Amino acid sequence: MTVLKIATRKSPLALWQTEYVAAQLKAAHPGVEIELVPLSTRGDEVLDRSLAAIGGKGLFLKELELAMERGEANLAVHSLKDVPMELEPGFTLAAVLPREDESDALVSNVAADLESLPTGAIVGTSSLRRQAQLRALRPDLEIRDLRGNVNTRLAKLDAGEYDAIILAAAGLKRLGFDARIRTRLQAPHWLPAPAQGAIAIECFAADAESLRLCRALNDAATWTRVSAERAMNRALHGSCHVPVSALATLHGDRLHLQGAVGDVVTGRLVRAEAEMLLTDDHSPEDLGRFVANQLLEGGAAELLGAALLD
Repeated sequence: MTVLKIATRKSPLALWQTEYVAAQLKAAHPGVEIELVPLSTRGDEVLDRSLAAIGGKGLFLKELELAMERGEANLAVHSLKDVPMELEPGFTLAAVLPREDESDALVSNVAADLESLPTGAIVGTSSLRRQAQLRALRPDLEIRDLRGNVNTRLAKLDAGEYDAIILAAAGLKRLGFDARIRTRLQAPHWLPAPAQGAIAIECFAADAESLRLCRALNDAATWTRVSAERAMNRALHGSCHVPVSALATLHGDRLHLQGAVGDVVTGRLVRAEAEMLLTDDHSPEDLGRFVANQLLEGGAAELLGAALLD
């Protein structure tokens, strides 16, 4: 019997996602036995500083990759939005599962939507992307850092530390907190993080058996969409240090991509979008790079340079 050991973070959402992947693997391959390897990452442990200040979202992956290198795990499950544009040598993405709701969600006990928040209301988020879009839409709001898992963030909101918080809708839905969503923040006025809502499986590029087993779970439409979004982000050298957002939609063979780069201080947003017919000569990555160039030509280079200098 084949045994697959899956490395995962210990947060409730990470465990939910890993258990979901395990169930899908068992359904696709009835003879496979699954073992979870829960681990604590530096990104989970250091909550008093922003991710940008302590090294970026890659901190959520490092311990999981080390576990694979030590032979303690064959695979790792991630929220794809947390996966760096370039993986460590030897690792690859084996599959991306069907995407959940990719939007951000406003959660509040005092207002039904962003427009209804009172002047000076305190909104919690540590995401530079969310901060920049908040500044653009509601420059009067007070934005405060908020880190921790979903349950911790909701508890801080309910304790009155914030008037509203912004979380990924997918995480709320996966943990059964759908009812906490007051409104979904959606395109074109609000864009999510590249690949938000998608779950990815990482393994060794040379592990042919794990690749074979995982690829049965890959969702082609999601892979196409997130490939365009991540290619755009890669071309912009995007990370948690810079406020980059993207959303690709697929209609048949036509792929549409919207992207934005923001400034957390001024709320300035540079936007671009384009559509491409997917053919053997035109890939999702081509569209991502094209939109990135449009953003750079439209003024994003200045914003990105300033963000990296900060």
